[in-house]
Amino acid sequence: MVTASQLPFGETLRDRLGPPGHPSVLESSPRSRVWRIELSGRPAVLKQLVAGPGADERYAREVAALRIGGRASGTPVVPALLGTDPAERVLVIEHLDDRRPPAGWIVDYAAALARLHSTARPGDAGALPRWQGPTGDDVTSFLTLAETLGAVGPPGVRDELHALVERLGRAEGNALLHGDPCPGNDLHTPDGVRFIDFEQASLGSGVMELAYLRIGFPTCWCVTRASDPLLERAETAYRAAWHAETGTALPEAGLADACAGWLIRGDALVERAHRGTTDHLARVPDEDWTWGTATARQRLAHRLGVVAGMTKDHSGLRSLGVLAADLRRAVLERWPTLRPVPERRP
Repeated sequence: MVTASQLPFGETLRDRLGPPGHPSVLESSPRSRVWRIELSGRPAVLKQLVAGPGADERYAREVAALRIGGRASGTPVVPALLGTDPAERVLVIEHLDDRRPPAGWIVDYAAALARLHSTARPGDAGALPRWQGPTGDDVTSFLTLAETLGAVGPPGVRDELHALVERLGRAEGNALLHGDPCPGNDLHTPDGVRFIDFEQASLGSGVMELAYLRIGFPTCWCVTRASDPLLERAETAYRAAWHAETGTALPEAGLADACAGWLIRGDALVERAHRGTTDHLARVPDEDWTWGTATARQRLAHRLGVVAGMTKDHSGLRSLGVLAADLRRAVLERWPTLRPVPERRP
């Protein structure tokens, strides 16, 4: 049992917030330690990022994102940031009551995500890194996988993919991107959806995270798929919220690009600790592995189906659409017992 004196709650925080009381440990990733505490009789959350490679950057990202996201007009979309201690990589935020999401949760989620994205301004450039898309190495890995499984694709597919990488690399936008907007990092409170855990936050085009709804939450342990009518409702809710907050329309053309970008990234098949360590697409022919609610091959088959369906009439990705459809057939023929990814979140 932890005591208040054992908490990383220094004089800077005590002078501002008063002494903490009644601490209890909350579940967290290996990269952080989290406690529920009381401040003047009211609940709060104390979070400390554990020392290690990248810890200072992750802390700076989270603090910057909470400050930017805290600008949301009307209903908040992030917990209030109550205090920080950069020397100890500690932050204190308000405690939120979370409830189980309803069946059509992605509609409210999408609207809140758009409102989160809209909180960043052009003047925030430099406060967070720019979003990073796939690279030429991802193109090579994806095409090698396709060839290994017997799906070669039309002659122009390589050029299409390199053009895709270039488009994603120069995608415009100053949206506040969460970086990991997964089921579990969205709290469904009585007052609406709020997002937590911004250690991977960046600035870029909001379409890159709107794509999560179709492509199956590519950076997340929890993969879900929604019916077409529910997807349409959610994407409409995102666009309406974005327009209401910014006065601008969301570009229609970018969603297929964003989904295709997530498809070719091998690192989107593994949890964060394993990203950047090897060519994960090259592993797929010889092994399958479970991460959260789905296996790597399940994730791949789902994404291939999404991209194949979205790019049939896409002038810049038509060859990729043909390859995605062929590769999905090859995947399902080689592993006929693969099940679709889950429809419901745990």
